[in-house]
Amino acid sequence: MTGEPERGLATAHPGPVPPAGPPAALRGPVPPAGLASGGRFDQQWGHNGQTDVADGPHVWRTLGYQRILWEPGRTAVAWDAGEDYCFPSAGGPIVQGGLVTALLDAAMGGATWTVLDTDQAFLTADLRVEFLRSARPGRLTAVGAVVRRTRRVVFAQAELFDAANVMLATGRCTQVVLPADGRAGRHDS
Repeated sequence: MTGEPERGLATAHPGPVPPAGPPAALRGPVPPAGLASGGRFDQQWGHNGQTDVADGPHVWRTLGYQRILWEPGRTAVAWDAGEDYCFPSAGGPIVQGGLVTALLDAAMGGATWTVLDTDQAFLTADLRVEFLRSARPGRLTAVGAVVRRTRRVVFAQAELFDAANVMLATGRCTQVVLPADGRAGRHDS
């Protein structure tokens, strides 16, 4: 390793991710240059760094996710993982893999959402996760980016980091773009 960032990654963040607002140099995947935002980028979610979920049950509210970055083709979602979401091991508590996957999925879904038009929704057709290291309780941050967008499909990737900026897991997904008012559309409040 030459000390240069890996291809496709931003420069490393020098320390823990702050609780609100994007860090100056958030590590993680970046979308291709020139990727245009869709009408969903400003609609409903805005980019004020808050969760901005509708009233009623929602996984973001339940788990306490925080969006810390929102830009066309890229999002970052932070979560303070408590021991209640872990299983015991000889080396200490480990965050359950499904919850790691959910955080990566939230980042990839958010990145996808930023490139859709207001008459579009999406469903995940494929989701893959590689667990590189055990995730421990504490602040976890997933950075998601759109890799490629076609008329019908969005390819996205995400990387998960701990508070020391160590990469713990990666994910890739294929999102199928559908009409928002169809059977697979989402309910907008």
